[in-house]
Amino acid sequence: MTKAELLKFFHDIGIVPVVKIDDAEKAVPLAKAMIKGGIPVAEITFRTAAAEEAIKNVTRECPEMVVGAGTVINPEIAKKAVAAGAQFIVSAGLNPETVRWCTENNIPCVPGVCTPSEIELGLSLGLDTLKFFPAEASGGVKMLKDLGGPFPQVKFMTTGGINPANVVDYAKTPNVLTIGGSWMVKADLIENEQWDEITRLCQEAVLAVQGLEFVHVGINTADSAEAEKTASTFALFGMTVNNGNSSIFMDKSMEIMKSPFYGTKGHLAFRCPDLERTAAYLAKKGFTIRQESVKYDAKGRMKVCYFNEEVGGFAIHLVKG
Repeated sequence: MTKAELLKFFHDIGIVPVVKIDDAEKAVPLAKAMIKGGIPVAEITFRTAAAEEAIKNVTRECPEMVVGAGTVINPEIAKKAVAAGAQFIVSAGLNPETVRWCTENNIPCVPGVCTPSEIELGLSLGLDTLKFFPAEASGGVKMLKDLGGPFPQVKFMTTGGINPANVVDYAKTPNVLTIGGSWMVKADLIENEQWDEITRLCQEAVLAVQGLEFVHVGINTADSAEAEKTASTFALFGMTVNNGNSSIFMDKSMEIMKSPFYGTKGHLAFRCPDLERTAAYLAKKGFTIRQESVKYDAKGRMKVCYFNEEVGGFAIHLVKG
């Protein structure tokens, strides 16, 4: 996997679990539980003596798992990790010698930073993807937004203090490429071999980073006359009528189409911060984009799309927000 492919993979999956493991024999069942939960990637940290063997075991037994090494504080550990099968390197800080070794050996490297000076050093070493660590202690989402001003070209892997309560806030932050976390692979869950619980937590994490919110329901009608009659009826329930060219909005929760549109009955609209990520997530569930429906913003990112598949007679509609 090339660096570009790896970074797209990070983006699309949205989360990279940080794994601290004490028993390398448990690495394979852990990996299988994570894959089952929809997260085929792990950053196995060199915080324990089992890390190297754990990486070897997973790369051998679970080839579909993308395995990286974390807490890589010098080139020697990087060499050991790559020899074991690690496909990417992550560190808490920025060691120029480690970065140079990774660059020379074509190994994707994401060193940690938390200040503008460290970001500038990373840029000088040819990096535009960096780890923001420790995220919460370093100012969290607000700091990331502030850093986006002087460093619009930099994307961050955020790690440190992120949990189910704040993960959506990070997912909605434009300069966050992917989110690192350990709540779905806690050491005690691994130690007690709670594989089903790890799978469940991984599934919840994958859904959480989509940041999906229901926006409105669209109802198809035959023509403008039927649409206006339908709107008048809903107005009896206290809904405000907002008449547009192609549809009538009732408050902001219902859209009455003036002619048949996507979906047998209509559409269900969901807001999400990153349409490309959510489209990749839904693709794994069997949804395919209706290409003629896609609209892009000024930066070339999707801002609107519909899917070919229907749910209960309704098309699924994503809007950026």
